[in-house]
Amino acid sequence: MKYWKRSWFFLLFDILAVNVAFIGAFLLRFESVSSQQWQFYLSVFIPYTIIRILSHYFFGIYRRAWRYASIDEVLAIVGTVSVGSVIAFMLSFMWFGTLPPRSIIALDWFLNIAILGGSRFAWRLVARHTNGHLPVTQPVDAKNVLIIGAGDGGVLVARELRNHYAGRVRLVGFVDDDLAKQNQRILGFPVLGTKEQIPDLVEKYGVGEIIISMPSVPRNVIREIVAITQETGKTVKILPGVFDLIEGNVTVNKIREVQIEDLLGRDPVKVDIAGMSSYITDHVVLVTGAGGSIGSELCRQIVALKPRTLLLLDNCENNMYDIEMELKTTSEVPLVALVKDIRDRKAIEAVFARYKPQVVFHAAAHKHVPLMEQNPEESIKNNVFGTYQVASAAHRHGADRFVLVSTDKAVNPTSIMGASKRIAEMIIQHLDTISSTTYVAVRFGNVLGSRGSVIPLFRKQILNGGPVTITHEKMIRYFMTIPEAVQLILQAGALASRGEIFVLDMGEPVSIMDLATTLIRLSGLQPYVDIDIRVTGMRPGEKLFEELLTDEEGVNATTHQRIFVAKPSCLDTALLEGTIKAFEQNPSLVLPTNQETTTRFIQGFLPDFVVVTNEADDGKDKLTRDTVDQVAATSSLGETVWNN
Repeated sequence: MKYWKRSWFFLLFDILAVNVAFIGAFLLRFESVSSQQWQFYLSVFIPYTIIRILSHYFFGIYRRAWRYASIDEVLAIVGTVSVGSVIAFMLSFMWFGTLPPRSIIALDWFLNIAILGGSRFAWRLVARHTNGHLPVTQPVDAKNVLIIGAGDGGVLVARELRNHYAGRVRLVGFVDDDLAKQNQRILGFPVLGTKEQIPDLVEKYGVGEIIISMPSVPRNVIREIVAITQETGKTVKILPGVFDLIEGNVTVNKIREVQIEDLLGRDPVKVDIAGMSSYITDHVVLVTGAGGSIGSELCRQIVALKPRTLLLLDNCENNMYDIEMELKTTSEVPLVALVKDIRDRKAIEAVFARYKPQVVFHAAAHKHVPLMEQNPEESIKNNVFGTYQVASAAHRHGADRFVLVSTDKAVNPTSIMGASKRIAEMIIQHLDTISSTTYVAVRFGNVLGSRGSVIPLFRKQILNGGPVTITHEKMIRYFMTIPEAVQLILQAGALASRGEIFVLDMGEPVSIMDLATTLIRLSGLQPYVDIDIRVTGMRPGEKLFEELLTDEEGVNATTHQRIFVAKPSCLDTALLEGTIKAFEQNPSLVLPTNQETTTRFIQGFLPDFVVVTNEADDGKDKLTRDTVDQVAATSSLGETVWNN
């Protein structure tokens, strides 16, 4: 009813307005209207009015939300008036054989635009005022806001703040490094300076909140700007990425706090979803470790690719229940929840025999470095022996692809966990040479927000009032988000052909000390003032920095500009075949039971591996061999498994 009332109001107003414009054109031209001119007007005003109104209708003038009028509406007004003028005066010429003076035509055109446009934009101003979007005076306690970025994103934010939050915030202006924009005004607000001037501008204008509205700039620029804004001690928020806005995942009124994900030293990885979907769509897919951080996200992204059946396998009942219930509410893909242990040969064999998975994503693993240093034999049993059980079942039952989720800790490993993952890589590379199944591994750095990662730990410590603990002030790590990690895994499955190990261009590594400092500031607190940072010393198995390639690997490019494939390294075929033979006949002969036998097992594959104790020595870390020399003096693992 409200819509029809408004439409009838505009219709009646326009009927009057087009005639006022017509008469006004004569008055402006001749100062008075002669009887002949009145006769001309009276003979044409009905068809003239009808033509004008029909033109308005076909240009959608009565179907536009004028409270949000912009340049598109201005163009529509100019278009409808121009078309109406052409048609009206052409008909006039056909009826009377003559046209009014050209000045009359021009004045009529101009007055119609002025009255039609003026009335609509006046309606917009009235609507904004009556809905509280344009208060006469802003409250004294309104928060002063500074927008970083005077491009399309900044304009979007400024318009949103002006239209919907004018009573609560006061926009002081923009900051932009484009020199051409300096001293200009956008939507009535000034461009005040460049990013280097942010601290001074915050102090000068009493800014309480800073909004970064640069959705398409590289991540390294965002990191630089966040570092500058954090020095001000003010609240810093960020506009979501431009692709999120286009896809409708977020709206501008959901401008959020800056997150660590925004500060990665590179742009987010984008993959070819359409190109990689063919090997998953309408196939039976198995995900091991389906309840974990990576496994559960794998399942979420896989169901979007419409597999025939998704098999979820995990040995944790609670994790399995959570991901199964979540997927059932968001997808119609048939699910099979399997609470199994990957080390249980009979259970894994039964799964493959019954469901015949065509694609296997192996994400099940023990991954916590300090825990595996304390329980080294469990790392081998799960990450090596368990991986072999799933990989060999894939071979026996003719799976098309097997994708191992690996880690950068497998490169030149100093930890038990990293060594176990490197050996798992070797096993699947060897299987690829003897099987029709395609085996690949995917190697990436630390995953933000995954269980056991440093970010949730830091956030919990900050929530508890500190201190935030780091093990070494010079430690650096590569980081990626969970969705990025999973997209890489899926893309690697599509690129797989011959036992490759895929690695991601991880960008610049991040200092853990800087990460801790940034998280504290993003929480609205000051490091060493509100929250202390304490260095606790490196734990066994940790490195100051991680690598993505072993010394002998190097990389080759793939069709994806951010994904590379490690050049194959030489494998000890005899050792691998002997180990596999032992796994098949009597695993207890080779699986370790303590630290010493674990070290012996690892050194059979990685002769340079040594136990890291990280004993402090004037602030430097040193490596000690402990029992390594004793182990080297005993028979090698290769001899043990080969003789059996």
